[in-house]
Amino acid sequence: MPFAIAIDGPVGAGKSTISDQVAERLHILHMDTGAMYRAVGLSCLRAGVDINDEAAVTKHLQDGKAEVCVRYADSLQHTLLNGEDVSTAIRTQEAGTAASAVSRYQAVRHAMVALQRDFAKGQSVLLDGRDIGTVVLPHADVKIFLTSSDAIRAERRQKQLAEKGEFRSFEEILAEVRARDLQDETRAIDPLRKADDAVIVDSTELTIEETVDAILSIVHQRTAGKA
Repeated sequence: MPFAIAIDGPVGAGKSTISDQVAERLHILHMDTGAMYRAVGLSCLRAGVDINDEAAVTKHLQDGKAEVCVRYADSLQHTLLNGEDVSTAIRTQEAGTAASAVSRYQAVRHAMVALQRDFAKGQSVLLDGRDIGTVVLPHADVKIFLTSSDAIRAERRQKQLAEKGEFRSFEEILAEVRARDLQDETRAIDPLRKADDAVIVDSTELTIEETVDAILSIVHQRTAGKA
């Protein structure tokens, strides 16, 4: 029988990296739902739409100017915006900030959640985001809340940026992480929170491999007998 895994957590917790590896080990598809919000945010930035103006963002979406879809090649997710593969373009700090802003709005969330639920029908899947276990897949077989300290998350982000040739101070990135946490946790629509039946996995002192193994152990316990 198909099964569903929901992994939620704050920015910089490593959800995408960890989820990719967990899904690969389980031979199922992984949807990074945050990429969809990043695509909407990127669309608004490109069009000069004020990401803090809910009416303007809603109109932009409803006018069909931010058509988002997901395709897979060799089990890897490709996020398309109006037919363009923006999988790389959405990985900037600006796109991340825009995603956090537009994801507050009801029209955006309803549109993306509908796409995510449709994707999860009839197949074993892993979805990661901020409201998967609470809103998108409230009946998921396995729910994980992946977290780590804000300092560790900022440190990891600093290293990622440095690898791309972007050097920024730890203090600046830490402030951004904390601001993003506050915005995600206090938004009126579907805020970031741990589902009541989710298992917390704190990766502060774990390697990527150890975190993957910890989640796989939970998955195997919860999905015994399913395939």
